[in-house]
Amino acid sequence: MLKSKIHHARVTATELEYEGSITIDRTLMEAAALIPGEQVHVLNMNTGDRFITYVIEGEKDSGVIVLNGPAARLGQVGDRLIILAYCAVPVEQAAALRPIVVRVDDKNRLIKG
Repeated sequence: MLKSKIHHARVTATELEYEGSITIDRTLMEAAALIPGEQVHVLNMNTGDRFITYVIEGEKDSGVIVLNGPAARLGQVGDRLIILAYCAVPVEQAAALRPIVVRVDDKNRLIKG
């Protein structure tokens, strides 16, 4: 089931010469209940690309969203992303699960409300 998502985050950098993953501002990670190393699905709104990787914690309140390693080939600075995290829950609890939706502005700052 969908646990949480960060909606329309903007890529701030790409780092091809890195092992792989996506670096996410710690403030956004906390808002979306993500932890370092957690698997996420990343959807690029600009290209239609979808890929799976894991989260690396970025500096708090920095606004960073960095595509690392091979993922750096799947986006450019300024591309809008949807970052999704899933969880397994018993079927009895699935209907009641309400995912966390984190919305951000063009600088990857939380939009309140």
